[in-house]
Order: sequence, then structure tokens, then C-alpha cells
Amino acid sequence: MSQAVLKPKLGKEEIETGLSADSRKEVAEHLSAILTDTYFLVIKSHVYHWNVVGPLFHSIHVLTEEHYKDLFDAADVIAERIRALGHHAPIANAAGPDNAVVSLNTTARTAHDMVAELIDDHEAAIRKMRAAAEAAEKSDDFVSHDLLVARLTFHEKAVWMLRSLITE
Repeated sequence: MSQAVLKPKLGKEEIETGLSADSRKEVAEHLSAILTDTYFLVIKSHVYHWNVVGPLFHSIHVLTEEHYKDLFDAADVIAERIRALGHHAPIANAAGPDNAVVSLNTTARTAHDMVAELIDDHEAAIRKMRAAAEAAEKSDDFVSHDLLVARLTFHEKAVWMLRSLITE
């Protein structure tokens, strides 16, 4: 029963937006993988937001809250773009957690280690998004490309801010 809710039958209508079915499928697959990483970063940022301690507590607590809120909102935008391309917006596991570049490992014990892990995860997400943006551009999918450029902007700024917190 729950499977039917998670995998509704898509309509048979033809999508005529100027993008081929193959291009829409390829970009949707990229976006699905990015959606999984985005959710993993929401979770990890939130866990570190709750558990950070030490002299950097306030700075990291505030920054991770900004990040997880932005990431949560971004997940909706990404999922809606996948739907606009005519594909299901996957749940995280369906998108292939084995292909995720963001780790859900939240075992860092120090504030410095937490921030370092978040930097690594954001940078991995950036690399994946660059490849997706190139695929969208190659397919003339300007909407997905623009969405990905906006997400790249967020992640690059997040890396800069996180790195600034722990640079001595």
C-alpha cells in the first residue's frame, strides 16, 4: 500500500517542451542523485547543529541552521524540477544512496571535525552538480542549468564560510 503512495503512476501525456525524452531522463537522473545528497546534507547539518560544543558553538550552530533550512527548501525546488521533467521525485533510498557523495556519517566529535566533514560533503556535492549542470547545458535544459548554478552558488559560499570558521 505505501509503495503505491511513493510510486504513483505517471500520466501518459506527451511532454512537448523542446527537450527530448532522453535529455529529460538524463537530467532527471542527475537531479535525483543531487536530491539524495541534498537531503543527506540537511540531516547531517541538522545533527551537527544540535550537537556542536566548544568555543565555536554559536557560530557553527547559527550557520548550520541557515544551511539546513536552505537545503530543505532546495530539496523541494529540485524535486519539483524532476517532476516538471516528467519523472518521479525519488525518496532518498530510491535515488541510490550508494551513489551519494555526501556521507551520513555523523561521528565527528569536535566542532573542527564537524566543520571539516561538512566542507568535504559540500565540495563533493559541488563536483557532482558541475557534471549535472554540464549535462543540462548540453541538453539545452536552461531551467535545470539555472537551478544548478544557483545551488552551486549556495554550496560554494557554504564552503567558504565553513572553511573560514576553522582556518587558523
